Amino acid sequence: MEKKQNSQNPKGKTASAKSAGTKKAGNQRKKAQEPFRIGELDQYLFGQATHYDLYKKLGAHPVKSKGKDGVFFAVWAPNAEEVHVIGEFNGWDESSLPMEKAGPSGIYELFVPGAKAGDLYKYYITTKDHRGLYKADPYANYAEMRPGTASRVADLTKFKWSDAAWMEKRASQNTDEIPVSIYEVHPGSWKKHPAGPGNEDGYYNYKEFAHALVDYVKDMGYTHVELMGIAEHPFDGSWGYQVTGYFAPTSRHGSPSDFMYLVNYLHKNKIGVILDWVPAHFPKDAQGLAEFDGTCLYEYADPRKGEHPDWGTKVFDFGKPQVKNFLISNALFWIEQYHVDGLRVDAVASILYLDYGRENGQWIPNKYGGNKNLEAIEFFKHLNSVVLGRNHGTMMIAEESTAWPKVTGKPEEEGLGFSMKWNMGWMHDFLEYMKLDPYFRQFNHNKMTFSMSYAYAEKYILVLSHDEVVHLKCSMINKMPGTYDDKFANLKAGYSYMMGHPGKKLLFMGQDFGQFQEWSEARELDWYLLGEEKHQQLQQFMRDLLLIYKKNKALYDADIYPEGFEWVNADDNSRSIFSFIRHSKDGKNNLLFVINFTPVERPDYRVGVPRRKQYRLILNSDESRYGGSGQPKEEIYKAVKSECDGKPFSFAYPLPSYGAAVFKF
Repeated sequence: MEKKQNSQNPKGKTASAKSAGTKKAGNQRKKAQEPFRIGELDQYLFGQATHYDLYKKLGAHPVKSKGKDGVFFAVWAPNAEEVHVIGEFNGWDESSLPMEKAGPSGIYELFVPGAKAGDLYKYYITTKDHRGLYKADPYANYAEMRPGTASRVADLTKFKWSDAAWMEKRASQNTDEIPVSIYEVHPGSWKKHPAGPGNEDGYYNYKEFAHALVDYVKDMGYTHVELMGIAEHPFDGSWGYQVTGYFAPTSRHGSPSDFMYLVNYLHKNKIGVILDWVPAHFPKDAQGLAEFDGTCLYEYADPRKGEHPDWGTKVFDFGKPQVKNFLISNALFWIEQYHVDGLRVDAVASILYLDYGRENGQWIPNKYGGNKNLEAIEFFKHLNSVVLGRNHGTMMIAEESTAWPKVTGKPEEEGLGFSMKWNMGWMHDFLEYMKLDPYFRQFNHNKMTFSMSYAYAEKYILVLSHDEVVHLKCSMINKMPGTYDDKFANLKAGYSYMMGHPGKKLLFMGQDFGQFQEWSEARELDWYLLGEEKHQQLQQFMRDLLLIYKKNKALYDADIYPEGFEWVNADDNSRSIFSFIRHSKDGKNNLLFVINFTPVERPDYRVGVPRRKQYRLILNSDESRYGGSGQPKEEIYKAVKSECDGKPFSFAYPLPSYGAAVFKF
């Protein structure tokens, strides 16, 4: 194999200047005819971490060469002794299809006539110490259904997109100022078919899932869905957070074109699509990225940097340009090839901190002696600059669980460049408050108000995600104190506060109708609960909250500006009542929220307001259709000149127990 490579090398020591020139011209002609080949420019850009379309070259691509149909394979394995393609097209023969080194970059390539879309394949890598490794393709666009571990050749060029109107509108929007209410969904457990022949797991195909999901999301009024577990992963219990196929939508639900259909259909119904994306770590499965060519290629070689002790996984080496290129091109792949509208980047803190999850002696300080991963900081700035710079109107969302500064700041101003950040601090305080017996809430009032002291430090999303309803944490409804009826009343009050608080919104599936069981990836949601009145009423309340959110600019277009929020009374701890106003940017759309977090009625409640206006009641949690008492309320309340809550005007409103009221003015 080495001899063959040398004979094709125009710089070979035995070649004369004339023959070298002839060979060089021949190679140029060959590459002109075969643009899928790996050229010098490809290798240079790869080495600079700037080959953003690298997924179009590496991996497996059906092409025609010299009049023959086949597949072009290319893989990066710089420390391998030899690399062979094996698959259904050669009877998995480990010696018949040796790949050729394209150059000093360590990329191997080969055109295989007769191979075709749908064929299973792997790379058989011979290491320097003569071991044989069977590896799935890191850049594969399709994978064998687990427990199989092979890659599958796919052709992504056949699908005809019809979401141009959505894509055009997306490119012109400012994500800071649009409504974003996200429905977080795990496709494998949202709904299931009864298990049967050919579908033992009961999984919905992407196309079936598209229609069922759109019907639900449109009916409820969410603006976006966030899909968990889309990139190929071997173990269901990882929920998709231990990825072996970064460029392949999981085959559990169908083909790549089926997944394209899902995104396209959501867009045609004006629903945005966000994917969970996992650059923090990858599993040690034998077919995956771990020690890919017999060496620590994708991961840091030193286990103090290259392994997560808590998770038993490998950590990407953010110091290698080729690894950064892999991840950046992967982010662009989902957004540009699959039209995805945003990526929620998992476990950002674990990437940024060298000592994350590690004890003393288990980690290596940076060159300044600190615990920040300087290579990872540079990676995030590069990633977000490129993705958002090339794709206006898309979102890069950080799940960052610490107080790292400027996560959503501009890279040129020492920020990381994300569009938004999950507000984990708000989530923690909110849930701690909501779990309390109402009597004790008066002593913990600041848990609900503290978030406003840092609300504009970042561009936030308020999240009640899957992580909060697993591992004995209880579902949202079962976190609530009190009787059966009290639980529903508490949750309505809590959701009202969440929707009124500045920040975009995210709610995990099942929590909008009061799923009682904790979530499990192994079973579908308890949809049968919607046969019961209380669950129907909670769902109707959430539906109306989402509609109010989407229809009123006051709740989203000034999210990142302090003038968009005004406390009326943040200090009414003795009664555990919160009142505040949301303003739109132009000041023409204003909403007043009043929320009572105790079971005590306040028939004489008076609320201060800034203007002598009419205040129209647009949401009253006490309506019978929401499970309330159904006592009639006025629709219009006129403010009078009577000081209250430090405001010059006020009006009286009979505030029920656990009552949530929203007024428009």
